[in-house]
Amino acid sequence: MSPSFGRGAMTNSWSDLKNAEVFLIAGSNCAENHPIAMKWINRAKENGAKIIVVDPRFTRTASKADIFAQIRPGTDIAYLGAIINYIIEQKLYDQKYVLNYTNALLKVSTDYKLEDGLFSGYDAKTRKYGTASWGYQLGPDKKPLKAESIEDPDSVFSKLKAHYSRYTFDTAEKISGIPAAKIKEIADVFCKGKPASILYALGMTQHTTGVQGIRAYAIIQLLLGNIGKAGGGINALRGEPNVQGSTDMANLVSNLPGYLPHPINTDKTLRDYLVRNGSFFEKHIVAQLKAWFGENATKDNDYGFSLLPKTNPAVNATMVKLFEMMNKEQFKLLFNVGSNSLVSIPDRQLVRSALTKLDMLVVSDLFEIETAQFWREPGVNPADIKTEVIMFPAAFVYEKAGSMSNSSRWIQWKDAALEPLGESLPDLDMLDHLFKKIRKLYAGSTDVKDAPILKARWDYGEHTSALKVLQELSGYDETTGKLLPTIGDYLKAPIGTASTGCWIYAGVTGNGNLAARRNNADPSGLGLFKDWSFAWPGNVRILYNRASCDEAGQPVDAKRKLIWWDEAAKVWAGNDGGDLVDKTKGPDTPEGKLSFRMNPEGVGRLFAATYMSGLPAEAPADGLPAIGIRPAGICVDGPLPEFYEPTESPTTNILHPEVSISPCALVVSTQIGKSDKFPHVLTTYGVVEHFCAGGITRNIPWLNEIMPEPFAEISKNLAAKIKVVEGDMVEVSSARGKITVRALVTDRLQSYKVNGKDTETIGMPWSWGFASLSPGPSTNEITIAALDPGAGTPEYKVCLVDIRRAN
Repeated sequence: MSPSFGRGAMTNSWSDLKNAEVFLIAGSNCAENHPIAMKWINRAKENGAKIIVVDPRFTRTASKADIFAQIRPGTDIAYLGAIINYIIEQKLYDQKYVLNYTNALLKVSTDYKLEDGLFSGYDAKTRKYGTASWGYQLGPDKKPLKAESIEDPDSVFSKLKAHYSRYTFDTAEKISGIPAAKIKEIADVFCKGKPASILYALGMTQHTTGVQGIRAYAIIQLLLGNIGKAGGGINALRGEPNVQGSTDMANLVSNLPGYLPHPINTDKTLRDYLVRNGSFFEKHIVAQLKAWFGENATKDNDYGFSLLPKTNPAVNATMVKLFEMMNKEQFKLLFNVGSNSLVSIPDRQLVRSALTKLDMLVVSDLFEIETAQFWREPGVNPADIKTEVIMFPAAFVYEKAGSMSNSSRWIQWKDAALEPLGESLPDLDMLDHLFKKIRKLYAGSTDVKDAPILKARWDYGEHTSALKVLQELSGYDETTGKLLPTIGDYLKAPIGTASTGCWIYAGVTGNGNLAARRNNADPSGLGLFKDWSFAWPGNVRILYNRASCDEAGQPVDAKRKLIWWDEAAKVWAGNDGGDLVDKTKGPDTPEGKLSFRMNPEGVGRLFAATYMSGLPAEAPADGLPAIGIRPAGICVDGPLPEFYEPTESPTTNILHPEVSISPCALVVSTQIGKSDKFPHVLTTYGVVEHFCAGGITRNIPWLNEIMPEPFAEISKNLAAKIKVVEGDMVEVSSARGKITVRALVTDRLQSYKVNGKDTETIGMPWSWGFASLSPGPSTNEITIAALDPGAGTPEYKVCLVDIRRAN
């Protein structure tokens, strides 16, 4: 997929789901956790669509499925790999799509290999890969060589075929617990449905192989030609109203807003940054710097590039790692906003200990959540804790105006419905007040580290205006001070003359506040609703929609036409905005052929090769490193998804026993359990009655009545084995701790075979803590802090536990 667009976003939209003919829902219980998705899925089902659900539990979503498969948590890549192998062996792939819109024909470096679970370039000391061998064979023009046929042994397609030849249905059954016949049935039904949609949520991402699991989805959808089409795509279901917006605004450690690569400590100048990241990003990072520093960002001072903080890529400072660093006293202050970390972070012992090492903890939330009163937790002695805790009362969502971006990439505006209660304030007001106070304290400083604060452009009004923030994100013509009308105007503006706080949002307020549009007309009948709010980028509703057309630019699906080349008008027209480089460039031009314009190859990536487009054939005469145009997105743990067991597993990896778990996983927890002492698999999930860490919902009496306490959900077989019945109290323990909860004995979990051995999954919700109107044990007392090496996502969805009847 693209290095910039679609990181966790839907390629399509909620309302587009009605266009699908088959769904693979895996890692999501959307009937409970994403009910709007289920609304549109049900519409498709009414029109004959098939639903496939793969989940460790039989959920409310599974109750609507035509095919349900119970899977051992953390083994998705095994059954997905078997489906990829089946698609290739049975020639079920869309050959025209694969040849024209993927990198199937490009030749892979002869140095690339996978042996005994390790890709080429692995350094055992650092537990990281050097990725040079994952590149293409390049010609004299520094462009990838293209094979005559996908059967060429050096082609991406051949490498893919060889890689997944090991993934048979029988092998996948031994690993995942899904019967081989069931995996084949899933493959047959999914491959026959055109278009087909894949939906996922945290059940797929919260693993040490989370990124690679989603890559497996991308490979399947590219092989079947389901990307860029109405009713197709890979659709991440975000569980909160503005998770997509927070991702767009750089809540990922490796990004700036708009998915710009974050500068690192070796980027001394803007040129250094461009050598690493390509000239494509120059316009966007300069526009970002202009938005942040205004007249203090000029060509003469490198547009203020030195004012940006730089990260050290050797320090993967994602959320859990931050608490590890905090525990080593590397931080004095934590500003905790809207996160109940003491409930939501795995291996709570680490979080609890880390908070005691701070000088000050500031918590901004609606209620006095567990994190705000960590020093009151039973068993903790407040006299031993020197951390000063300050509570900022936050306004609720109805008490503040602003935009929220949903999974569909729709930026939607809302006005405040109520005045904030008491002393509570909207987040924007708090931040504005803090920044102005801090800048006043630094006034007159000549210290270099204080310059970004003193030189920042900060003007959101005497009484802060959320609309001014959205206008900053949308972008200004810096020569006139006027808003840029569209993303096209922004892209045409000379570098240094435009500003935007998040370039993918360009144009959202250029012609009025388009995020506030509420025209629900849908003349296409495809659920595009193009005049309802504004979708980034440029109001494109379905990403990569050039791939919905053939080589001549005409739709391949007569019922679901998105865009097409209008030969008479010499322009790309259609029901959707074209995801194109230039709408006036026809399908016979290089620009008009690009189906995946954000990738350096211009096509979808079956194999995640290292590559920088636009490098000159000869080294620059000035001796400086050359600047290319666009870099390829890299998965740090391999160019193809490979199955690895979870960090704690009841079995050994049968594909490569010597490299059983991910060789790159970041394991923060120091206590690791073994299956002889902890024989069962724990997976965690949410319940419909409580939201995330429960900081709000556990303070709402009627929700507490419906779901009063956490529980351990177990199969009838396991219940009989440990001699408990429904409602008994049980102790669930891991290498990191133990908690006592009530047993829920159910048919929703079944015993299954893993490599011939009977195996049990225990399911537990995680939304409780010691505070609120409805306190309860926190499941993250026993989960493991093992992280995906790229995303830093914890492996909440699988660890090893034991369970026994509580005395």
